[in-house]
Amino acid sequence: MRQKHVTQHDVWTAKQRISTIVSKSPLIYSDKLSAYAGIPIHLKLENLNVSHSFKIRGAANKILSLSPEEQERGVTTFSTGNFGMSVAYIAKQLGLQAIICISHRVPKVKVDALKSSGAQIEMYGESQDEAEKRSYQLEKEHGLTVVHPFDDPHIIAGQGTIGLELLEDLPDVNTVIAGLSGGGLHSGLGAALKSADPAIQVLGVSTDRGPAMYESIQQGKPVTVEEQDTLADSLLGGIGLNNRYTFDMVQRYVDDIQLLGDDHIAQGMAFMLDTHRMMIEGAAASGIGAILNNRFQLGSRTVIVISGGSVDTSTMLDVMGKYYNYIPK
Repeated sequence: MRQKHVTQHDVWTAKQRISTIVSKSPLIYSDKLSAYAGIPIHLKLENLNVSHSFKIRGAANKILSLSPEEQERGVTTFSTGNFGMSVAYIAKQLGLQAIICISHRVPKVKVDALKSSGAQIEMYGESQDEAEKRSYQLEKEHGLTVVHPFDDPHIIAGQGTIGLELLEDLPDVNTVIAGLSGGGLHSGLGAALKSADPAIQVLGVSTDRGPAMYESIQQGKPVTVEEQDTLADSLLGGIGLNNRYTFDMVQRYVDDIQLLGDDHIAQGMAFMLDTHRMMIEGAAASGIGAILNNRFQLGSRTVIVISGGSVDTSTMLDVMGKYYNYIPK
């Protein structure tokens, strides 16, 4: 019988397994955001990971858990960009073959980064769901192991190591906010944090332009949604109609999900660059955008997971030109 939910023990095991590859990310205090919200707010800087996103944690845990025979045959994955870059990095470190399947909707900055990663890239279809089909074809044709971006116990446990680091650095944390897509991050956070204290709030922010997990939760079962262009491209992608883990775990652990439009996401991006001098992608800025627009009831010790930094300069210049005057000064 398969394990239905990842436990905190699984997350601790992942922390030990990935420790030689993944470094602890910084937790910083945001003076200006704290002043705006009237409570202390910290930022967990996953954008500073070597692959520029939190997804290196799950990728490392999954690939390191494979048998020597599976590693020798190589791996494949499907991605909106960040997970593919993380898989490519881990595979390169271990000397493994990796084929990354992405749709034609993935932004150029991420495509360019993937092409320079050393992995083989296949562009297929117009959505992550179509890229997923190609990844499973490669598994059948070449014996590669599919590394699922989110709906896998090892991936979930790896992402949950963020929660363990938060408990170490801010033991009285009571609210954690992050961009919500396939649910791997929130499932891991829930397993790590709510085992320590069930009262800790785990909050999700999704784009309003194709929020697959949100719509699935609303309908009580996994559903497909049409993807649309958005600044938060990392929050796109289906959760799989045969979702095994993250749908149930998000239902169990996530206390609230808010949808955000691109205007509010852009405000978060502009705020981060103006205040903390960091360019971050739309998904990473969604938590800041939600706070700037008063979308959540926050606890007294709040952390926003800054999930990734894959954004091109031209997009950032456009965001600053349009939204700089709309952020708190």
